[in-house]
Amino acid sequence: MNAAVYKFKIGMTYDLRDDYLREGFTHEETAELDLPETIEAIEKVIRDNGYEVDRIGNIRALTRKLAAGERWDMVFNIAEGISGFGREAQVPALLDAYNIPYTFSDPLGHALTLHKGMTKHVVRDQGIPTPSFTVIKSEEDITAVKLPFPLFAKPVAEGTGKGITAQSKINTWEELQPICANLLKTFRQPVLLETYLPGREFTVGIIGTGKEAKALGAIEVILKPTAEKNAYSYENKENYDKLVQYVLVNDDEARQAMEISLAAWRGLDLKDAGRVDLRSDAHGVPNFMEVNSLAGLNPVRSDLPILCNLLGMTYHELISAVLKSAFRRIEANSQQAAKAEK
Repeated sequence: MNAAVYKFKIGMTYDLRDDYLREGFTHEETAELDLPETIEAIEKVIRDNGYEVDRIGNIRALTRKLAAGERWDMVFNIAEGISGFGREAQVPALLDAYNIPYTFSDPLGHALTLHKGMTKHVVRDQGIPTPSFTVIKSEEDITAVKLPFPLFAKPVAEGTGKGITAQSKINTWEELQPICANLLKTFRQPVLLETYLPGREFTVGIIGTGKEAKALGAIEVILKPTAEKNAYSYENKENYDKLVQYVLVNDDEARQAMEISLAAWRGLDLKDAGRVDLRSDAHGVPNFMEVNSLAGLNPVRSDLPILCNLLGMTYHELISAVLKSAFRRIEANSQQAAKAEK
């Protein structure tokens, strides 16, 4: 191909919510998956940056295209997958097998951070504050719980508030068994049980990789009087416009939350962009709760774009920053590989 007419080609991998709803999955089961306007918005930014775009779709579509011999210079990957602890790692792993670079974290990063219990083991070992916890794998494990009340229960590997309700805050032994048993049955996965933290709730946006990563800013998530109590729940997230207030904050506690988030991001070796969720304890110390290595990118309703908008950072600037981070990382990897071959 003539280099003068060659145009850098970026594929897009994603999971459209409507596709899975047609297969019979429920609205809650598909809560993390993408709306058409998200794909359209990302595609527009990529094209505005001068690149050709090929919409690939989910991992099944990617597999068919790879088998047919199709290739891309890079893939903008936001595919969440639909089942299993490795669901967010599936597309990156397949792309690694074909030596095709992509945006966001690698299979290890996605698989680790999807499992909240495993993630908390790692960040706790790094000295990052996180509430005491245990992972309930069966109903028999419930009787062995030694954490003091109140506690908070949620599925170990879900996002978008799935499985979280006002009842997730557990105050007594009488509440513990039925709530954990219901989560085990409903989500068919272990339950993360941790000390309930009564303080402020923060979300911190991260851009970049390694030493170049930076915390963009922090928003405080404030539940309105009409919101479901005790948590940033599935119901509150789905109806955020009526039930939740997002406030850009930069006080001492918020800055501490940003420092903790950046330490966790670097410690987990995550890539390009994402979001860290924290909650403060009774002493006002922010604690790491979880990290989203594939943060939602809907331009209107996703937390990271909401944060950026409050900071005065446009959606175009956000997606362009992701591309810039990925290109810089890929170039550095190429240079290292070239040196190793000499």
